[in-house]
Amino acid sequence: MALVLFATPGFTACNNSAPTSSAPSPDETIAATPALSASPANADASEISIRYLEAQIRRNPDDFIAHNKLASYYLQRARETGEANYIDLAGRAAQSSLDILPAEINTEGLAALIRFENATHDFTRARDHARELVTLKPDKSESFALLGDALLELGDYTEAARAYARMEQLSDDGDTTAVTRLARQSFLRGDIDAAREYLSTAVKRLTRNPSSLPETLAWSHWQLGELSFGTGDNAAAERQYREALAVFPDYFQATAALARARAAQGDLPAAISFYEQATRRFPDPNAVAGLGDLYQLTGREREAQTQYNLVEQIARLSQANNQLYNRQLALFYADHDLKPDEAYGLAAREYEARQDIYGADALAWTALKAGKLPEAQTAIKQALRLGTQDARLFYHAGMIALRAGDKDAGHASLTRALKLNPHFDARQSSIAQQALQEN
Repeated sequence: MALVLFATPGFTACNNSAPTSSAPSPDETIAATPALSASPANADASEISIRYLEAQIRRNPDDFIAHNKLASYYLQRARETGEANYIDLAGRAAQSSLDILPAEINTEGLAALIRFENATHDFTRARDHARELVTLKPDKSESFALLGDALLELGDYTEAARAYARMEQLSDDGDTTAVTRLARQSFLRGDIDAAREYLSTAVKRLTRNPSSLPETLAWSHWQLGELSFGTGDNAAAERQYREALAVFPDYFQATAALARARAAQGDLPAAISFYEQATRRFPDPNAVAGLGDLYQLTGREREAQTQYNLVEQIARLSQANNQLYNRQLALFYADHDLKPDEAYGLAAREYEARQDIYGADALAWTALKAGKLPEAQTAIKQALRLGTQDARLFYHAGMIALRAGDKDAGHASLTRALKLNPHFDARQSSIAQQALQEN
C-alpha cells in the first residue's frame, strides 16, 4: 500500500466517528471517554490530565479553557492510540467551548475546532474557519499554519505557500511545528533534501526540549524514515523507524513502516510479524492491506483474504471512516483489481471536493482500472504537476502511458519509479518490473 509521507500530527488517519452538530453535556462527553489503555508513561500522563480536566468540567461546565485544553489532549491521545472516540470527543469539547464563548473572544476554541476539522478531513470547513482565525489573530503563526494545512490538503498549493511563508515569518526560532510543515511542502514540491533538513531540525529541537511530547518526536523520526524509504534507502529508513519506537514504544505507524522496510529487504517473516504487531495496535487500512499482500506472497491465501475483507470493513465502519478512508479504499481496490467502477466513483467524488495531487493520482489510477483512459491521462498530469518525487506516482504514470500505447513514456516513467525506489510496494513494484520486461 501507499507510502505515508507527511501525515502531519494534526492530520491523523485514525478510525474516526462522525462529527456531531450539537455539543453534548459534560456528562455525555466524559461517559464516552475510552478507558485507560496500556501505553507509555507519557501517554498515561496525558490520560491523567484528561481525567483531571473532565473532573474540572463536571465541577464547572462553563469552564471554556478546560474544554479547549481537553480538546487538545483528546487529539493527542488519538495520535498516540489511533482510537476513534478521542477525535470525536475533541470535536465535542471544541464545540462546547465555542457554545460558552463565541470565536471572537475565544480564539483558542476556534483553533481547537479547526484542528478537529483537519483531523476528520473536513478541509473545506477547516479552511473557512482558519481564514476567520487569521482575521481574529493575524499576528500569530498558528493561524497561518492551520490555514496552510487546510489549503495544502485541498490542493491550493499557491495559497498554502503564502500562508506558510507568513507562518514562518511569525514563528519563533525554536518552533518545531513550523519546520515540519515546511518539510511537507518541500517534499510535495520535489525537494527531498530540503524536506530532510527541515525534519532533522525538528528532531534536534524536540530532542533538546525536555517538555517535548515523545509521540511528536517519534512522528518526526518516522517521517525521516519515510523519506529514506521513498528513495530506496531501506537501512536508513529502518534506523529512523527504530528510533521512533525507542522514543514511543508500540507506535503503530513506525511499526507498520518497519514491516514495509523489512519486506523491501526480503525478510518476509519479520515483515509479517511487524505488520501483525501494528494491526493489533491499530488496524490502519494500509497496514492491514500490506499484511494481506505479504500473506498472499507467502502462500497464505485464506489469511490474505481475511485481511482484504477487513480493509473494506474498516473503511465502511462509519460515515466518518468513509470520509477518512475512501481514498485508501479506492486505491486498495485498484491495486488489487477489485470493483473498478466503485473504486473510480470513490476517487472521483473525493477529487470533486479535494483536488490535491494524491487525489488526482487516485483518480488517475482508478480511472485506468475502470477503462477510462482519457480521464486517467488528464488526472495523472495533475498528480505530477508539483514534481513530487514519489515512485508510486511515476509507476501509475508509466502504466497509464503503456495502456495508451506510448511505450517510450511508459518505459521512462516505470524506470524512474524503480530507480527512485526498487521496492516501493510489495506487489506493485514487481508488476512495474514485469511491465518493463514485457513492453
